[in-house]
Amino acid sequence: MKRLPIIVVTLALLAAAGYGVYQLGMNRGMQMTSAAPAAPATKDKAEAAKTDATSDKRVLYWHDPMVPGQKFDKPGKSPFMDMELVPVYADAGSDSGNVAISPRMQQNLGVRTAEVTTGTITQKLEAAGSIAYNDRDVALVTARVGGFVERLHVRAALDPVRKGQPLVEIFVPDWIAAQEEYFAVKRMQAQGTEALIAAARQRMLLSGMSDEQVRSVETGNNVQPRFTLTAPIGGVIAELAVREGMTVAPGAMLYRINGLGSVWVYAEVPESRAALLRIGSNVEARTPAFPEQVFKGRVAAILPEVNQATRTLKARIEVANPGARLTPGMFAIVDFTPSVKSSALVVPSEAVIQTGQRKLVIVQREDGRFQPADVETGVEANGRTEIRKGLTAGQKIVVSSQFLIDSESSLKGTISRMTDVPAAMDMQGKDAAHGAHK
Repeated sequence: MKRLPIIVVTLALLAAAGYGVYQLGMNRGMQMTSAAPAAPATKDKAEAAKTDATSDKRVLYWHDPMVPGQKFDKPGKSPFMDMELVPVYADAGSDSGNVAISPRMQQNLGVRTAEVTTGTITQKLEAAGSIAYNDRDVALVTARVGGFVERLHVRAALDPVRKGQPLVEIFVPDWIAAQEEYFAVKRMQAQGTEALIAAARQRMLLSGMSDEQVRSVETGNNVQPRFTLTAPIGGVIAELAVREGMTVAPGAMLYRINGLGSVWVYAEVPESRAALLRIGSNVEARTPAFPEQVFKGRVAAILPEVNQATRTLKARIEVANPGARLTPGMFAIVDFTPSVKSSALVVPSEAVIQTGQRKLVIVQREDGRFQPADVETGVEANGRTEIRKGLTAGQKIVVSSQFLIDSESSLKGTISRMTDVPAAMDMQGKDAAHGAHK
């Protein structure tokens, strides 16, 4: 039982002795850095100009890499670790964040460089869309007079029609009286019937007959109570509103014909890229039905409405339709690429390092060192990125292994900052002590 207190006391004495040895070593190291006698200015210059025996570079100071805050003006053993002090050269202190790599190491790392150039970037913009009728290429066929539908030449919607093709024959009872009156006046042999004939002819025109129909009555000398309506344009019957045997009123619509010389494509463009659209710009459209054919068109309008579900804008594109191959309802891919071009500094996209908050590139300086540079990027397309700020034309940048160089540069810059901060604090402490002594 008496041995236990003796053991405890012995351990306490050993711990106190070890702590004392540690403090002695620390105090000795601190004295080596602070007890250096002040020397004349000429001696300081001579000391500052001294060089390492194994190098032609000027040595600023020596330090222990494990304790970078302590600086020594002479080489020797570290008071903290069983190792030699490491010299810090003048050029190393001024190149914080720069990395020097030997040509052999560059080859082993696969470092490749490219030059910053000025070029034109065409941003790729494609959108999916659907084909619809061109509402500006529409013709309505109406009855100018009331009558009875006797015969339909086109009987179904979506039937194709040609310009001038007969559509419907209508019997008009009111024309019979007007034409009989004209023939009766014409057969009169009395003097001054010219005015009556002109009045009868005017009445036929007012009843809804065209000039051509009136001339046909004049040359035929027989009553023509029927007339045939023809297609004013070529296309398809989009709407059919008449059947045989129907009675039609004046002005009633019988057919609506949509032309197919051109069609509309409604393309859904993301809201975030709507600024790239330009009214009147040329586009190209392709369809799965005719993958080998490219249809030319232009942006006719940008509809002022955003789809709340898809966050897209609709662009109305008018596309030429040779051969009437495109029909409403087809799917199309619209390429807006020819409309967006800009000239700027460009670099390969793989050279840009995305850090989340910053964008960096590794620049190769004229002395062969590598240095990171912050850049501001713009448009990216076809493997190239626009540089708006941070580089100049002709500079060389790294396009491969830049992450290894960036990591080394960041580490070197961090160590340099860690070394400079204690040194600045030491200078502030010396200035304060000097002021208190005065």
